Amino acid sequence: MKKLLVSLMVLSIGFSASAQTAVKKAENIIKFKEIKHNFGKIKQGVPVTHDFMFANIGNEPLIVETASASCGCTTPTWPQQPIMKGKEDKLKAGFNAAAPGPFEKTIFVKLKGIDAPYELKISGEVLSAADFDKIKK
Repeated sequence: MKKLLVSLMVLSIGFSASAQTAVKKAENIIKFKEIKHNFGKIKQGVPVTHDFMFANIGNEPLIVETASASCGCTTPTWPQQPIMKGKEDKLKAGFNAAAPGPFEKTIFVKLKGIDAPYELKISGEVLSAADFDKIKK
């Protein structure tokens, strides 16, 4: 009975170790040119966008399942079709600039076959129209 228990424990540890080595990482299949973008000082009420360019560096077609933001003021759009090996595409991040003040927002990119989302960041400072006009003169 002891031998059976020891054998089961060894097998359990072996399966656990092999499962951990098989975990896919986003960094092995997608390469963004940048993962952070600072808009700098922007005018309140004037939406801004930024394209996060990326390449499929994996061996299979890359599928972006979803992209979601940390708040409703940020709207990501992503390619709906698979990106073939070696090809490039973009994820567009829009920010509505409705409220004045500094901001930092996160965009969570879910890739097919990868458990943890890839994170992109946008930041900047929204200025009132009057304050924005002062720095632009």
